[in-house]
Amino acid sequence: MSFWNLEYEMDASSLAPEPATYETAYVTSHKMACRAGAFSSCGQLVATGSVDASIKILDVERMLAKSAPEEVDPGREQQGHPVIRTLYDHTDEITALDFHPREQILASASRDCSIKLFDITKASAKKAFKSITDSEPVLCVAFHPLGDHIIATTTHPVIRLYDVTTSQCFVCPIPDHHHKKQVHSIKFSPNGKYFASGSADGCVKLWDTVSNRCFNTLVNAHDGAAVCAVTFTGNSKYLLTAGMDSSIKLWEIASSRCLIQYTGAGTTGKQEHHAQAVFNHTEDYVMFPDEATTSLCTWNARNAARCQLMSLGHNGPVRHMVHSSTAPAFLTCSDDYRARFWFRRNTH
Repeated sequence: MSFWNLEYEMDASSLAPEPATYETAYVTSHKMACRAGAFSSCGQLVATGSVDASIKILDVERMLAKSAPEEVDPGREQQGHPVIRTLYDHTDEITALDFHPREQILASASRDCSIKLFDITKASAKKAFKSITDSEPVLCVAFHPLGDHIIATTTHPVIRLYDVTTSQCFVCPIPDHHHKKQVHSIKFSPNGKYFASGSADGCVKLWDTVSNRCFNTLVNAHDGAAVCAVTFTGNSKYLLTAGMDSSIKLWEIASSRCLIQYTGAGTTGKQEHHAQAVFNHTEDYVMFPDEATTSLCTWNARNAARCQLMSLGHNGPVRHMVHSSTAPAFLTCSDDYRARFWFRRNTH
């Protein structure tokens, strides 16, 4: 999608639409706080997860049809309800969700000490077809780009790597490589060669996927504050991190240098909850939900210029945010029990 040649100055007119111009296209509610969300790789499905232990899967086209019925082709059949599945197979809070990169499978992580895999092609199946049990509450889960492995983190600092087919678990055998405190965020690079982890110990670590060993540690990545989010650029060369100091940084992986810092979020230094920094689908913008004002902070990804603030319309902190990789759409999940689906319609 994005070339990320930082020397090349883009013409402003060729940038994607600013996230502050998106509108809420749909709102779905859980019975308790909503703290997990994900887009499928094709961008057609969204999943939300709640403290009430339920998972909802929503159809993007149906959400858009509901919000703008006048734009729907009258020759088409009535679309139906946007929520196409509700899954109940966990007994505690859903902490993380991730769609399989190629198949219709959803992975969920929960405080009930399990990871579950759901086949979302089966309309009647409320239960997972596979469950991986851990001894600790599971906090994060992410698929390898090929879909054959899953990385997961728990309240214990050691990262787990699972073979999806056999459920076999691998951990790095070198004690010094592990984080000292629990890991809040974990992601594979799009090329699948490595993964990154951000921890309460203030470090960001990069791990080799094949050997499962740490090859680089960014110590005190956020001046000692806990690291709560990591995400790669599409070319796997840069890493975006967010810390509990409310700052967002872009790192060059090859040199371990912080290239850009995105500052000015209202909660600086007073953040209570973990928040994600994410790119929009073209990587033109960096987005971050500001806790103090429940608004969206956005920066130009290349020069860190602040863009327009936008109210996210929630009555509580936004506990999870994720942007579609294919379209101008993102999802916000909040302690007000709601998940909001945001979309930018063509204005011309």
